[in-house]
Amino acid sequence: MARKKRYLTATMPDGYVKTIGPTAAPFTHYWRIVAHLHSGKTEVFWGHATSAKDAASKEVLTEQAARRHGWKRFEFEVVELTEH
Repeated sequence: MARKKRYLTATMPDGYVKTIGPTAAPFTHYWRIVAHLHSGKTEVFWGHATSAKDAASKEVLTEQAARRHGWKRFEFEVVELTEH
């Protein structure tokens, strides 16, 4: 039997709302990286994970990416997804 399709919503602290779906994947958390470049521009990277631990593990990789790509600074945020 096919899994029920769900719509998931992530609401970031700055008010940004991201809707994911329809999906049958067991996502529970959403992560977002806002990279500030030396040119003054920003780049945004995002994704979803099946646990808080999995989402938080992306922060170490983000620190490595910041050094490799020469980002001036970055913000890394994780929020829990809600189903609607």
